[in-house]
Amino acid sequence: MGWFDVLIFVAFIVFVVSLGMFKSRHETDSEAYFLAGRGLTWWLIGISLIAANISAEQFVGMSGSAANYLGIAIASYEWMAAITLVVVAFAFLPYFLRAGIYTIPEFLEHRYNHWARLLMAIFMMIILIGVSLSGVIYAGALTMRDLLRDNGIEISLTAACWIMGLIAAAYVAFGGLKACAWADLVQGSALILGGGVILYFALQRLGAATPSEVVNGAGKAVAALPDGGWRRLMELNPMKLHMVLPRTDLNIPWTALVVGLWIPNFYYWGLNQYITQRVLGSASLREGQKGIVFAAALKLLIPFIIVFPGIIAFNLFSRDMAARAEEDFLRQFEHAAATQDSVEVFVLPEQLDPARHPKLAEYAERIRAHNDAARQRANELARSVIERRPLLYKHDSALALLIGKLIPKNRGIMGFVLAAMLGAIVSSLAAVLNAASTIFTMDVFGRYLYPQASQRLLVGVGRFCVGLFVVVGGLISPMLDNPKFGGIFKYIQEFQGYVSPGILAVFVFGLLNRRAPPAAGVVGLLLNPVLYGVIAWAWPNIAFLDRMAICFFAVLAVMQVIGWIRPLPQPVEFRSSGRVDVQSSHGAAVFGVVVVLVTIALYIRFW
Repeated sequence: MGWFDVLIFVAFIVFVVSLGMFKSRHETDSEAYFLAGRGLTWWLIGISLIAANISAEQFVGMSGSAANYLGIAIASYEWMAAITLVVVAFAFLPYFLRAGIYTIPEFLEHRYNHWARLLMAIFMMIILIGVSLSGVIYAGALTMRDLLRDNGIEISLTAACWIMGLIAAAYVAFGGLKACAWADLVQGSALILGGGVILYFALQRLGAATPSEVVNGAGKAVAALPDGGWRRLMELNPMKLHMVLPRTDLNIPWTALVVGLWIPNFYYWGLNQYITQRVLGSASLREGQKGIVFAAALKLLIPFIIVFPGIIAFNLFSRDMAARAEEDFLRQFEHAAATQDSVEVFVLPEQLDPARHPKLAEYAERIRAHNDAARQRANELARSVIERRPLLYKHDSALALLIGKLIPKNRGIMGFVLAAMLGAIVSSLAAVLNAASTIFTMDVFGRYLYPQASQRLLVGVGRFCVGLFVVVGGLISPMLDNPKFGGIFKYIQEFQGYVSPGILAVFVFGLLNRRAPPAAGVVGLLLNPVLYGVIAWAWPNIAFLDRMAICFFAVLAVMQVIGWIRPLPQPVEFRSSGRVDVQSSHGAAVFGVVVVLVTIALYIRFW
């Protein structure tokens, strides 16, 4: 990068962190720290929801999945979310704001009992720290490491993980939710603009490419191309521009569009603390509903700045993806051989010929020179490298290749785009840290460990948790570089299945059946991870989204049986706390209908 790019990059980060700290400098009580004093307006809520959601998980994982065979099908996570958000605004949010809760687990105590609240708090903390936090840190660090490496700056993955986490922890620990919301305002706007810049240069480059410089969506050479970047995108990728995938697909089968994908969507946007914490801080129900519907409209844009660029990246840079896959394979192989780790994951990709890579033979020989156990591992290695797999690509490098090869340098554009990417990552990290610290402080420490805690002590515990959790995330995240996780986007989505179907089932059932006893909620929460794990072990060929659907309906069925056996004498009543104005927004409802209709039109266009 040139000096002007570096200047823009540093200035952006300093401005964002300073703005968050300045706007939240007087937050000293728990409601002000954890919920921004319940004073967030609709435009802050809408942008903050997008900034908290869009991170390296999307820019790296989703663009990588689009570069792979999934193509536009991966956009269902975004377009389906638009409909989900509209439903959340009018079906879920009124209950939350009437109850005046700090956390989603707290709502389960209103409906069931304190055991349901504690179980959900524990499950959510495990997922937030072990999956969401570590996954976002890893994906963000991987992106920034590759981007900086392409610009001549070498940094290790571990160091990048710690830098990401510490930047986010700095302003979260200082100012809580209000610091996050104001920082998100800048970072969310920048990431949408930055994504638009990437799409512009990607289409421009595709439109100017010769047939010898591109491949189609299957990786095959083409003889001729039409004029225009968008027309070329459409013609080169006919199989990647359809939402429907076979029933046997393990990622997004068409059955997931009918049932399975709705479950993580409703859990994520309606019950996931690090997203819903923004709307729990709404100044009123009207402001919350307008903010959520605004976020739903923005979700319609996300595939255009993430998914389509990922598809174009494969058309333009498939050779580079293959080269990076080869580099990663050799690097991981070398590490496994040097440390005597298991080598079962190393199946030789098509582009690697052992005769052309003496290192493979050298490492295998080095292992054979050790003891009997090492010799047996060498035999396992010899068997594995004889096997063949299709040509290997590092699809997750799609975004880094687009930025590194297409964005002009030393004009400030590169610095802004890199800052926008870093800002998106830091926003999501900040959201997760703030949510996890809120759940521990309010649902565990303040509820069970020290109910008499002062407001100042609660805020202090929240700040301590931010520091503790970022350390845990920094230790776990480099481990995700292991290829056995199968891509960061899939890792995050699949592991959330251990809790999300059960939590959604317990919540929906609790609203619809007011006479079911508290035990129904506790059983539902405990049953889901066991059932999900059993299905994953016994029937591994069932797509994880289909496993979610099975678990969701199974938990609902069990809870219904419990409700029949031991119904309550009187239905549970949800009383209003009086903390927030709960009058609904007619304008948001009308605009929400428009968003739903536009989403349906997009599905029809790309079905």
